[in-house]
Amino acid sequence: MAKVLVVYHSHTGNTEEMAKAVRQGAKSVAGVETSLKKATEANADDLLGCDAVGFGSPTCFGYMAGGLKDFFDRIYGNARGKVNEKPYTAFSSAGRGGKEAIESIDKICATFKLKQLAEGVVATGKPTPEVLAQCQELGKKLATAESS
Repeated sequence: MAKVLVVYHSHTGNTEEMAKAVRQGAKSVAGVETSLKKATEANADDLLGCDAVGFGSPTCFGYMAGGLKDFFDRIYGNARGKVNEKPYTAFSSAGRGGKEAIESIDKICATFKLKQLAEGVVATGKPTPEVLAQCQELGKKLATAESS
């Protein structure tokens, strides 16, 4: 059974709504177990125990939110070298822009040697039904991804 983890940080609820849509997309694939974790509650064992992962964050000052960055900082020593080629996707919400958070997530994921599955999804403000559908597609891609 494939295990998909979704780790996110949210200030206004917009990124959380996107995270739930990613999880919903993964859950729609038969035989997939999903886990949705706030970044402040997730740990290295969560990342090590999944087959694929989605990371979500609002854009804060042109970067990912501190809560998600803290997650990466906390797990680095325990996960480095143990998650090579694990598939991931990223998603972000922002007042405007939004790509900056995804770019910062992508840079950290490259350090962990995670494998990017798809270009990140960005919501400007409250996620529209179209953005939530894109998030569900990210979840489906995570659920059907294969680790190397």
